[in-house]
Amino acid sequence: MDSAVLLEAMREAAERVRTALDGLDDWGPAETLPGQYRSDLVADEAALPVLLEAGLDVLSEESGVTVSGSAGPLAVLDPVDGSTNASRNIPWFATSICVLDDEGPFVALVANQATGERYEAVRGEGASRNGQFIVPRSEASLSRAVLGLSGYPPSYLGWRQFRALGACALDLCAVADGTLDGYVDCSQGGHAPWDYLGGALVCTEAGAAVADAYGRELAVTAEGERRIPMAGCTESLLRQLMAARKEAFGGLG
Repeated sequence: MDSAVLLEAMREAAERVRTALDGLDDWGPAETLPGQYRSDLVADEAALPVLLEAGLDVLSEESGVTVSGSAGPLAVLDPVDGSTNASRNIPWFATSICVLDDEGPFVALVANQATGERYEAVRGEGASRNGQFIVPRSEASLSRAVLGLSGYPPSYLGWRQFRALGACALDLCAVADGTLDGYVDCSQGGHAPWDYLGGALVCTEAGAAVADAYGRELAVTAEGERRIPMAGCTESLLRQLMAARKEAFGGLG
């Protein structure tokens, strides 16, 4: 499937989510699944039909796997990444979509639904923010790095400063465009593929380095699988982050 066609469908899905959120009065817990908010549900209901109509199968955080019947590629969807932020009016939450083909992540869109800022990436074609190509910083030293952090390590990792922003997809995009030098997931359970796949493709296409803390494949699509994503604006910084995290967790990664 053509990347331009995919991007148009993904943009439409993100716009439908924004419209649905504009009409939402109650942004609190949905009292359905643990950690699920009303914003998650209305966003899923808005995005899913658009992606299915485009011939994509969908793996969504909120509704699992839905098959379009067209034997198309798979879109991994997080309707609202950072829904706790959204519920508290913190303007750092996004719709993240990553389409995978037989070779892995192919096209990604991460749209900050609070600001309208939009990140896009196509495999082999680079990454952009609001239509302008982006590149990461060139910081190679952990001691000078400003990091995005998810969870908290048992000991200091050696950063200069950190920010805990609360939306993995956007945190990774912030590495891609140079807002942050790196990102490290210090949570015990890690993240699901819908949390990080879109941001990870934006990162790699911008020129940043991304890996799982255990060195495992990141492009997974099983509903129960989780990974511990990390990113550095340079390969050197990523290696230092991985080593520091491993030491902090007693050599367990």
